[in-house]
Amino acid sequence: MSKIFDLPYYAVIFKSKRSPGDNGYSETAQTMVTEAAKQDGFLGADSVRDEDGIGITVSYWASLESIEKWKMNALHMHAKSLGKQKWYEEYTIRICKVEYDNSFPF
Repeated sequence: MSKIFDLPYYAVIFKSKRSPGDNGYSETAQTMVTEAAKQDGFLGADSVRDEDGIGITVSYWASLESIEKWKMNALHMHAKSLGKQKWYEEYTIRICKVEYDNSFPF
């Protein structure tokens, strides 16, 4: 069953197009999820990627302040730099306030 978080909360939507090859991406991506989970206000994340390298990761946060702290996290900042250098051809980040949340189990 999916977790429904206390409302309101925030979603950070990260849509990306990967560059060819792994180049350390998979290991760093797992490290980022582990590190984000240690941050105050982190609620969870969902991620998908298709065969063409288009991916969407949505992370969920209790507040805009918690998102800002994650944005300034040293490991996250380093990963963002590597992403621009070698992992992504392009990406878009959107932050949304979630005011309604409903779930139906699979």
